[in-house]
Amino acid sequence: MNTSPRDDASGVSGTPGHHRFASLVPSASRRSFLRRGVLVAGAGVAAGGGYLAYRAGEGRQLVFAVLGEAMREVERLSAAGVRALEPVTAWNWSQTLVHCAQSIEYSLSGFPAPRSVLFQNTLGAAAFHVFALRGRMNHNLAEPIPGAPALDAAVPDASAALVRLRQAVQGFAIHAGPLHPHFAYGPLSKVQYEQAHAMHLANHLSAFEVRGG
Repeated sequence: MNTSPRDDASGVSGTPGHHRFASLVPSASRRSFLRRGVLVAGAGVAAGGGYLAYRAGEGRQLVFAVLGEAMREVERLSAAGVRALEPVTAWNWSQTLVHCAQSIEYSLSGFPAPRSVLFQNTLGAAAFHVFALRGRMNHNLAEPIPGAPALDAAVPDASAALVRLRQAVQGFAIHAGPLHPHFAYGPLSKVQYEQAHAMHLANHLSAFEVRGG
């Protein structure tokens, strides 16, 4: 938190101390810059955990605000056939769809291995805030959800994974009860969670394109 030195006897206007303290008080623009810097730094530190780390500038850089937009792209890719953009991701289409379904399912049932409450309320919350402001998430596209079952790379047919993702999205849409804290970002409202899921899908779908495209 930025704090400004309080005025005291040495900081009264007209004394040398006043000018010294005035030079230390950040301007409004500088305070805004510092706040943004703290958020970005928080996201950067959180990136040490893997899930929040990703090199920007790779893949298609898709942006979705809601799950409906993301699912339209899922359906388009699934219908046309997809190919992975290596080395953006090491996962195949089926693994990716299952991973995204897991994330949505766990928001309803609870994540198996959440980060500490301290992490969620500090670095995790800061990272989500940065992503939400940008409208895009960047994370390691080969990092599984902690505690989730391993993704099977030997499944060539993604039809079952697509059905699972559709069901997860539908289940989230009709869910009227409380949502479980995200394992990294902590408690989120339903609107925030939908944005998180949409950004998560956008990040992963950016690693695929139509086969032959």
